[in-house]
Amino acid sequence: MRPHFMRAGVSYPPRDIVLLATKEEKELELWARNEGDFKFIRSYPIRKASGGPGPKLREGDKQVPEGIYRVTDLNPNSQFHLSMRLDYPNSYDLMRARKEGRTNPGGDIYIHGKAESTGCLAIGDIAVEELFVLVNAIGTEQVSVVIAPHDPRRKPLDGFASHLPLWAVELYADISREFARFPKDDI
Repeated sequence: MRPHFMRAGVSYPPRDIVLLATKEEKELELWARNEGDFKFIRSYPIRKASGGPGPKLREGDKQVPEGIYRVTDLNPNSQFHLSMRLDYPNSYDLMRARKEGRTNPGGDIYIHGKAESTGCLAIGDIAVEELFVLVNAIGTEQVSVVIAPHDPRRKPLDGFASHLPLWAVELYADISREFARFPKDDI
């Protein structure tokens, strides 16, 4: 990983990282910083992500969630080589579920190895090894993960689409603001 960080002018290990995931493009971007602005480090192909555009609503819908998440745990004994657990459902997801009367929004969402997924982001074994070691070095509290249906830096997110819940407008505005902090022209 050091050569990627050197090219970006960020020392390894960095202080903070952000992972930007796009479902349509099937891409996971790694951004990092020590001080100041985040710099693009590299991207990884998402080898498998089930579901389509739209947020995860319930257990068993095989949908990758959309939103702003944290990595909470690292699992070196994963059936998918290695895995990093996300905090889905976070407080936003739980609030939305409660307001809609949904009692089981699901859980156990990971970024992991291999190329199989039923709601997680599978990035392959080599990619997950690199990120797992990095996250272990800096600590899970220094990692943010933003998952979008597609890259809002290329095409605006349509929170008004008919298949989405009404609150998707707010969610997609939040996701778009997060992505805007990481300009595509820096890549």
